[in-house]
Amino acid sequence: MRSRFGLTSFARLLMLVFAFLLLAGCGGQPQVNSSKGQTTQAVQEQLANQAPSQTGSPEQSVRPGLRVIEALVTSVSDGDTVHVNLDGRDERVRMIGVNCPEVSHPDLGIKEQPYGREAKEYTAKQLLGKKVWLEFDVQQRDRYGRLLAYVWLEPPSSGSEEEVRAKMFNARLLLDGYAQVMTIQPNVKYADQFVKFQREARERGKGLWGLAPAAPPTGKETKYIGNARSKVFHRPDCEWAQKISPRNRVEFRNKEEALEAGYRPCKVCNP
Repeated sequence: MRSRFGLTSFARLLMLVFAFLLLAGCGGQPQVNSSKGQTTQAVQEQLANQAPSQTGSPEQSVRPGLRVIEALVTSVSDGDTVHVNLDGRDERVRMIGVNCPEVSHPDLGIKEQPYGREAKEYTAKQLLGKKVWLEFDVQQRDRYGRLLAYVWLEPPSSGSEEEVRAKMFNARLLLDGYAQVMTIQPNVKYADQFVKFQREARERGKGLWGLAPAAPPTGKETKYIGNARSKVFHRPDCEWAQKISPRNRVEFRNKEEALEAGYRPCKVCNP
């Protein structure tokens, strides 16, 4: 009789212990979930304020349909390339979709092109020492480690054509005739608008489009060869034109036709 009573008491004791542990676990669960929620929120806030790392992706100041990061322009390399301060770090920014004439870089073997100095001075006057807002496309850095960006003079809200004309500096370079269209996949968000802006500048003779056209070389054909992959066009006798594969080869009747299609001139043969 005692053995049966002792066994029953022991079973009841085990059940009480199990019930106590179960209740303790349920009571502690909300605290664990709350902690996880706080951790997640902290990480999101950190990402929202984080500038792009050397190899990472920019993650800041998100607007509907647009992603921008505020920066301060500290120096100007040429018309389409600037240095900015991002969270205390120097970053070199190459503007997407445009190509200004080159300024002289003897160390790189680059000679100054017509209107190159004017383009650099224009960019310096408009941007140097000022805040800008950088918008990124699909590819956020090039092979040289430069940030690839659309540079906004004011924070964008809609990205409409009217706003692009008024607030985006890439567009201003084209509309005022300081740059030509340079379309490189996969960063083509505003490519169609840029071609339109360039056409307007050409028709009005703005900037570099008002320069006297260079006479074609004697005895050379006026037809140009384009590379559909790189969006670069060449003189027919250029060494790089000879290397274009048949599937990427595009022919243009003249230079204007190539520019109208969004191709940029080769820096070797300078068509």
